[in-house]
Amino acid sequence: MTPIVNAMTVDVEDYFHASAFDRIVSRTSWPERESRVTANTQRLLALFGQHQIKATFFILGWVAARMPGLVREIASLGHEIASHGFDHQLIYTLTREQFREDVHRAKGVLEDTAGCQVLGYRAPSFSVVRESLWALDVLIDEGHTYDASVFPIHHDRYGIPDSIRRAHVIERPSGSIVEVPGSTVRVGGSNWPVAGGGYFRLLPYRWTKWGIQRINAVDGEPAVFYIHPWEIDPGQPRLPVSRLTRWRHYHGLDQTIARLDQLMKDFRFDTVTASLAARGTRVAPAATRWAHAK
Repeated sequence: MTPIVNAMTVDVEDYFHASAFDRIVSRTSWPERESRVTANTQRLLALFGQHQIKATFFILGWVAARMPGLVREIASLGHEIASHGFDHQLIYTLTREQFREDVHRAKGVLEDTAGCQVLGYRAPSFSVVRESLWALDVLIDEGHTYDASVFPIHHDRYGIPDSIRRAHVIERPSGSIVEVPGSTVRVGGSNWPVAGGGYFRLLPYRWTKWGIQRINAVDGEPAVFYIHPWEIDPGQPRLPVSRLTRWRHYHGLDQTIARLDQLMKDFRFDTVTASLAARGTRVAPAATRWAHAK
């Protein structure tokens, strides 16, 4: 039987963009801070190239506006360009119009820079929660055809625990959108995260491997793995944060590259759209700002 094609995704943001630092890192200070996102993303690109893997890069608009060459490099290598919003703001802290402005701005700069349609979106810190599901209507209006922002778990910052665990179509008043949730395994009546980010760094590798194997073999579905460029960078500046945040953000940074290398030996990966297509879900192109402009 042909192995299931899982989705490899990268949330392209710098270390100081992490939501955990919102209280101590002002947005006005971002331009003055040491940027490490280009070098870290290029390390990921090199690793993906070694394994002949294509990925979906959810790129922060703030990064794209300042580092257009990085966006063009990602696109030129055949990876999928998707949106991570512009200012890395949690959706449930925004009004509908503030969110629309952020999404529109990010999509515009990404499409103009990469020269391609941007169909996918992932919210900063998976902040499409029950109280911010209205964001899906905005995404549909702005020409996105899939969202990867809902995590069906309990968490102190995000999550809709009873949400559907597999990719599915959500019907909204403004139309429909494919939701590609964060990957979980169902154990003991609860959903447990298995495929990326802090869960990849903080927990033993065998947990991730077992979880993806279970999603593929038992659920018969592809897993959606995610990583941030700063998660492969043990040399990044240390910020003055609480003990819990320090553990969540900095633990395991020195092991991530080796684990990623092993992960790509153990499983097949491709972009989100390719992974969905392999399971029979087509993300149809939308009429976008870029498409109309061209």
